[in-house]
Amino acid sequence: MVIQLVGRARRAGLVLNAAQVFEHKTVAALAQVAEGSTEQEPAGQGGLTAEPAGEVPLTPVMHWLRERGGPVEAFSQTMAVPVPPHLGEDRLTAALQKLVDHHDVLRAVFTREPGAGEGTAAGGDAGWAMRIDPPGTVRAADWVRRVDATGPDATEPTALAAREAAAARDRLDPFAGRTGQAVWLDAGPDRPGLLLLTLHHLVVDGVSWRILLPDLQAAWEDPQAPLPPVGTPFRAWALHLAEQARTERRLGELALWTRMLAQGAPPVTAERLDPARDTAATARSLSLDLDPATTAAVLTTAPAAFHGRVDDVLLTAFALAVADWRRRRGLGDADAVLVDVEGHGREPGDSGAELSRTVGWFTSIHPVLLAPARSTGTTRWPAGPPPERPSNGSRNSCGRSRRRHRPRPAAPPRRPRGPRPDRPRPARHPRPGLQLPGPVPRPDGGLWTAAPDADLIGDGTDERLPLAHAVELNALTRDENGGPRLTAVWTWAGRLLDEDAVRDLGESWFRALTALAAHAERPDAGGITPSDLSLVQLSQDQIDQLEAAWKVAR
Repeated sequence: MVIQLVGRARRAGLVLNAAQVFEHKTVAALAQVAEGSTEQEPAGQGGLTAEPAGEVPLTPVMHWLRERGGPVEAFSQTMAVPVPPHLGEDRLTAALQKLVDHHDVLRAVFTREPGAGEGTAAGGDAGWAMRIDPPGTVRAADWVRRVDATGPDATEPTALAAREAAAARDRLDPFAGRTGQAVWLDAGPDRPGLLLLTLHHLVVDGVSWRILLPDLQAAWEDPQAPLPPVGTPFRAWALHLAEQARTERRLGELALWTRMLAQGAPPVTAERLDPARDTAATARSLSLDLDPATTAAVLTTAPAAFHGRVDDVLLTAFALAVADWRRRRGLGDADAVLVDVEGHGREPGDSGAELSRTVGWFTSIHPVLLAPARSTGTTRWPAGPPPERPSNGSRNSCGRSRRRHRPRPAAPPRRPRGPRPDRPRPARHPRPGLQLPGPVPRPDGGLWTAAPDADLIGDGTDERLPLAHAVELNALTRDENGGPRLTAVWTWAGRLLDEDAVRDLGESWFRALTALAAHAERPDAGGITPSDLSLVQLSQDQIDQLEAAWKVAR
């Protein structure tokens, strides 16, 4: 949302950056720091600069993909974008050329070093290398394909879009510099068409589309007007990450991550993932919806009660649900749950980077070891629908678990930038079997925005790509007439789990969220945690004792 705000402000002639929006949280305060824009205005790179073109060190998430093994040529994201009639192939090509020349990472070329096959697990950049070529070296005309959507195929537009999207993914090859494809489904002069814009995941993420689609629209509508400047080039950010990974501060965190992985947690499946058998082709998926009232509480009341964020609430409920589900399936009686948590990765820290208009794959993935407080009234829910009003004991215990999940001063960095690029993950430690990516927004409908049914065009993953986790959960919020609705999309290894087991886990998560939401409504909900106290070192037990003493004194 901040990226959209900054972009709209720039188009209105006002210069803001993302950091200012977080620092100055009202319109009046932002009005004091907004500046007028001119064509000569610098990009505002702050203290983080580098030439956009040149050799680029692989970022941690790129190493993560490389280490998975298997084919990655089709690993991509596709947006189905309604476009105006009379789009025009030449005009579309010119707009795309402007986009490719402006956003450097779209000109990226990846190479495999000699003798490095798929899935090379060596450290550093061994196996893969990346460079960004200068503007003008990539021909957008090679991306564009026009398809007549007025013929017999027009009666089945979804099937046509799915076929063309799959063919576009097959044409991608980041190791040959083919990172994008654009297929215009031309519905004739009187009906909006559909643009299938496919980009390899190595050069784009979910946030980047919020930058690219408005820029593409602007380039099509006014070919002569310059696009808003990019603050920090992707190459500068990648160089910064590589430099940071070698500092004493980051090296000092390695023991923390190693210790967390070494502690581990009981698995969520009886067998471990087999990269040869557990691939994208064998993955299964299930979508579950939470009711609007509980969703609203999870998004607002619960985070406020615990001085936290939405993902804190989601993770607490997730840990409670997994621990309970695992015990009921005979997979261990321990409460600890080890997950990989995915974030958007666009947090500049003290680097001076301005990333609100930088396109690329910024995703961060880091392990988190969660240990909910044991409670027979909370973590062992009976099977069935979520309770409308959990017992007082359940709500109190949920509150205790929620508070004990808040990061302590000695905890790992809140938003790590990833492992050291020139060192692989320690092989002796198992990978988490679970992944919980961060919530993602649902794009609005209308021209030049992602179509509501864009998920029907298929998945941008090669069927032979090994699964990264036994279970993955993507949580997103959809705004509906009755209020917001949390949708949970579960993906799992079909060889290791069946749908009934995953549905049970999903319903357990919703029950935990319902209990946390109900607890947040209590007048005594919330409380202080160690992360709220920056000047003193107190444990949660010590804080609880002080709070109890304060209530008695009052």
